[in-house]
Amino acid sequence: MFEGHVDASKRINLLYDDVERHHVITNVTGAMAKMYVFRACNKSCRNDITHVCDQTCSDCMTSPPCAFSDVRVRFDVCNRHFRSRTCFANDKQSTSKRKSVCERKRCCGTCGVFVTRESHVCNKRYCENCRQYR
Repeated sequence: MFEGHVDASKRINLLYDDVERHHVITNVTGAMAKMYVFRACNKSCRNDITHVCDQTCSDCMTSPPCAFSDVRVRFDVCNRHFRSRTCFANDKQSTSKRKSVCERKRCCGTCGVFVTRESHVCNKRYCENCRQYR
């Protein structure tokens, strides 16, 4: 995938072939046949919450990553700590299509395990094959 070095708020994804030349890609995930493609690194993953790369903040999932401050900010709703007050504010923002990161990414208050699913059973793991907690 070609990446131009342009500092702009909007992005155009193009597909190039020798016969038809350039085509605008309106749906990157559909064009790449992936469930989720992260915009910062153009890599696919199962979902945006579990994606890890050096282009994003691991706490609030913004790009570029938030800078670390001397004091980490704790948020009781999701039971997590954030890099700074800005990172904390980014985490609570929700988009028109999705819930906020804080609503989708939390730590269990009882066992402390990182949780990305709606349901959670303490001291058990979710099996992708049988789709049950074991």
